[in-house]
Amino acid sequence: MALNNTYDARLQQETAVGAGVQILLLALLGTAIGMGVAGWLSGLAFAFATWAVLSRALHRSALRSFGPANRVTLGRAALVGGVTALVADSFQSAPPVSLLVGLTAVALLLDGVDGKVARRTGTCSALGARFDMEVDAFLILVLSVYVSTLLGPWVLLIGAMRYAFVAAAHFAPWLNAPLPPSFARKTVAAVQGMALLIAGSSLLPHLAELTVVLLALGSLVWSFGRDVMWLWRHARISTVEVAVDLGSAPAETGRAKVLELATR
Repeated sequence: MALNNTYDARLQQETAVGAGVQILLLALLGTAIGMGVAGWLSGLAFAFATWAVLSRALHRSALRSFGPANRVTLGRAALVGGVTALVADSFQSAPPVSLLVGLTAVALLLDGVDGKVARRTGTCSALGARFDMEVDAFLILVLSVYVSTLLGPWVLLIGAMRYAFVAAAHFAPWLNAPLPPSFARKTVAAVQGMALLIAGSSLLPHLAELTVVLLALGSLVWSFGRDVMWLWRHARISTVEVAVDLGSAPAETGRAKVLELATR
């Protein structure tokens, strides 16, 4: 028990350091650009929420070490907190676009680092994967809020789609089933951040930025649609298999139905 408490204390120290780095970044941003109240409140709220949720998840996990990959993700979360503060502050005064783009670009580049570090160090974990995914999703949400002020509220669909999927899973539990690995899904997810970064930088003509974000949204709708259809088909297959196992349908008929559903 004492050993477990020691491990837990060390993990909590890691999250506290992450929160401290986040606050330090906010202080630097506030000094550099004179950040307003909205930016400070949003940044601090993100820092506190990240610390609280991560601390609870670590306490409930079986991890004995925070690990280098999670440290990379925690550093990326601090950058996302900075982006969040800048976007919130943009509703009061225009933030330096170069600063916003710089923080976002580094956060997006580091997205591919934590996974590689986890694999090379043998520290892959369900908590780490979830932590990485949530940081990604929130960054896309924040960027979509910023770009929506430039291109229109429809851009919010990009940031809200993943959260809508999670909400829908509460009413349709079959959406919680694990999906098979997909390179296309990972590519589409990466495209969203790059497209929003391009649009937010205002380096391209308005029509080009509009086209880039529309294409990104279209690919995201396709990706989510494909995954939902896969989950729906396999939920139907599972239902028929259960019916066969319980003897509620002739075995041969049930197996034929399973094959029929699998090929649709």
